Amino acid sequence: MSESSTPMAPAAFRYPGHGANAGTGVAICHGFTGSPLSVLPWAEHLASLGFAVSVPLLPGHGTDWRDLARHRWQDWYGAFESAYLELAAGTRDCFVAGLSMGGTIALRTAARHPVAGVAVVNPGLSFYDRRVRYIGVLKYLQRTTVPLREAEPTAATTEDGDYSLTPLAAVHELRKLFTATLRELPAVDVPALVFKSDTDPVVPASSLDLLRTRIGTRELSVVPLPGSGHVATLDVDAPLIFSRSAAFFARAAAPVQTPTPAQRLTPVQPATTEQP
Repeated sequence: MSESSTPMAPAAFRYPGHGANAGTGVAICHGFTGSPLSVLPWAEHLASLGFAVSVPLLPGHGTDWRDLARHRWQDWYGAFESAYLELAAGTRDCFVAGLSMGGTIALRTAARHPVAGVAVVNPGLSFYDRRVRYIGVLKYLQRTTVPLREAEPTAATTEDGDYSLTPLAAVHELRKLFTATLRELPAVDVPALVFKSDTDPVVPASSLDLLRTRIGTRELSVVPLPGSGHVATLDVDAPLIFSRSAAFFARAAAPVQTPTPAQRLTPVQPATTEQP
């Protein structure tokens, strides 16, 4: 159902929707150093149910790590925000969703726009490595690092567009994105669904703690993922993510107003003007 994505080349995914769910949009954001391929099965599942779906390819992603080093976090957020606004303009209700950093960006979008709800998978708001507090200096001493890897991955190896090196300049931008999003979380007042892997070497449990403490909504549901690692959308708990999020979007969307038989049969009376 993708217009522009292929398994071999990271690219944006778009689907216009069909049937009863066509009026409900879901904008999904991929993660840091990744690509839409990491959330493609999720997007395709929602599209198969008729939802209108958009997954943009963020600037600096899907190309080369050197390209990523040239972009600021505002570029990543701005690209997703534009995709959301475009989708929202053509749908009755529009949700935001995301994986990892994509979840962070989705939350910030929910704080700034009238989204219908937000669903995120292992959203990042903090780091394991405490050296990140010095990243503004470290990026001048060390250009790149290797991405975090899971010691015992539960998912089969897939090609989802991740880079083999991570520029520290981009990690610095990621930290600034986390800080900016934390400040705006109190403004998120829509239903929120969070999927969190029990074992995640990339995003620490403190991220979920911060989310629970800072988010403004009282409608927050957390679904544990006992069998998956960080990229849970490609892991063994992916079917759970797909089914629970689809039900969440269908439930939180505004019901379609259909006229009753009496309303359909009642003629509209022309306006009249009283005579003096």
